[in-house]
Amino acid sequence: MNDSPVASPDRHEYECDHEHEHEIAHPVFATLYDLLPESTLMGPHREYLTAGLSGRILEIGCGNGELFSFVAAGGDDLEYHAIEPDPHMRRRAVRNAREEAVAVDLRDARAESLPYPDDAFDVVISSLVFCTVQEVETALSEVARVLKPGGEFRFLEHVRADGWRGAGQDALTPLWERVAAGCQLNRNTIDRFVGHEAFEAVDVERLEFSLFPVTPIVRGRLQRRRTERVGLSAFGAPFDP
Repeated sequence: MNDSPVASPDRHEYECDHEHEHEIAHPVFATLYDLLPESTLMGPHREYLTAGLSGRILEIGCGNGELFSFVAAGGDDLEYHAIEPDPHMRRRAVRNAREEAVAVDLRDARAESLPYPDDAFDVVISSLVFCTVQEVETALSEVARVLKPGGEFRFLEHVRADGWRGAGQDALTPLWERVAAGCQLNRNTIDRFVGHEAFEAVDVERLEFSLFPVTPIVRGRLQRRRTERVGLSAFGAPFDP
């Protein structure tokens, strides 16, 4: 099966470089992930991430495409792009895009090196992704770079807990990382988000609905500051995929 991009709900075209060596590939985890029951508790948070979308949208680490149905329900006034570096997850995302009739340009790429020019997107979405990103600061700077000034970064991430739970996460992380596709239980991700000079916080909310050791969950929105260009781009032309 070819697997990127999906050009439209009626004309699915997928490109695949079979000679490309994937650094991120977790076939067992991808299979087990498919078997997990869908949590009704996640619905409101996925709606939060996809509410009122318009313009050019980028989802980082779309996994098996769990957000696709929520994006599809949001209307037609948007251009939807997504990246997923794991080929096993990406194949599942392709399948879900077809089932949901979602027009998505799905690419094989990592958050640390986004294949888009500066100021390309109105919204960037991240859902439980930065726990596995290898170079958090680099990836966050890439998010800032591809966002338009005034654009939004919407996120849902789990972070290190306080007290004994945090100590437990510290102890579990080496094993958890091996069985859960590189997931880090004990990252203080949101501190890095709100402390980044390119962003100002619009809304940040700590949630306690999850279960140990993947708790607490934090969701929010950051806005790229309008007063400063962020990073350097290797792309000189306007974005026209």
